[in-house]
Amino acid sequence: MTRIGPARIGLGVWALIIALIALVVLTFLPTPYVIQRPGPVYDTLGTAASADGEEVPLIEIDGAETYDTAGSLNLTTVQVVGNRERTPSWFELALAWTDASRAVVPIESVFPEGVTTEERDERNAVLMVDSQHEATAAALHQLGYDTGAAVEVVAALEGSPAEGLLEEGDVVEEIDGVAVTSASALRAAIQDSEGDPVTLSVRRDGEVEEIELTPVKDESGSDTWLIGITLATDYDFPFDVHIQLDNVGGPSAGMMFALGIIDELTPGELTGGNDIAGTGTIDATGAVGPIGGIRQKLYGARDAGADYFLAPEANCGEVVGHVPDGLTVISTSTLEESLDALEVIADGGDVAALPACAADAA
Repeated sequence: MTRIGPARIGLGVWALIIALIALVVLTFLPTPYVIQRPGPVYDTLGTAASADGEEVPLIEIDGAETYDTAGSLNLTTVQVVGNRERTPSWFELALAWTDASRAVVPIESVFPEGVTTEERDERNAVLMVDSQHEATAAALHQLGYDTGAAVEVVAALEGSPAEGLLEEGDVVEEIDGVAVTSASALRAAIQDSEGDPVTLSVRRDGEVEEIELTPVKDESGSDTWLIGITLATDYDFPFDVHIQLDNVGGPSAGMMFALGIIDELTPGELTGGNDIAGTGTIDATGAVGPIGGIRQKLYGARDAGADYFLAPEANCGEVVGHVPDGLTVISTSTLEESLDALEVIADGGDVAALPACAADAA
């Protein structure tokens, strides 16, 4: 019979103590990452809590005839665990790395250096309001309404190319001679410049000025080109569309807002009674753009009971191989394509024939 001597037992105890100390130290050491996980899911055909906690329609339309709806058109969100003031522990990161519904990402990709949590939240709140206006314009444009558009400067950021050249209230009418029809169209044109100077035709105090600016790269390290302004688009809507959604920021709910508005303004049921989720930015022309956190949103949709998910075509590379069981993903790049997909689903048609995220898109 082999006996374990006191020395070996002592070494084992010390190894355990050292491991526990290391675990405690790692628990409190700051980390350069945050965690993305599925966030709440909101039905654009249902209700949401107002600022005072009262349940109110998420989309409310005044001044136009509306119709009954069925099923659900769910917008999906992502929650971020951690910030620059309090990063997740290494233990939390280890758990997230083993969870397919979560993602561990560098903190700079969510909270750029020099940008406070409050500043990030304010920016996302502006983007949410902008996306609501764009979604309303896209929905009404799809239904044949003339909405008009005036893209206004809300502020020029300190230290940006626009500082001292653009100011609050400026209306951007053209970029390099092309009419600006929406804030997203202006952002796309700036992105397409790839850093080359752009010329904006700006109306200020009744006069039009030509202003040349040179875009710079986003400080977060992304490939986004910026001139350093926040924007708002002033549309001339024929009736009031109010979207109630507190504590959610960013532009990624735009497409689902647009679908919810169209469903309420048209007879019949776009969903056919099905539970459908999705995500994607949208501009006034109905173009659907990419978003962040697509994988977490897929899991959030599945957990909320959705059977189908409308995903931006531009996000397909992140979707392939990461679709939860029980969820059918349909690729879309325009509002019209999304409506066509809903029609097939509602009619019980061949969903398999709809555009999907193929392996060669990854």
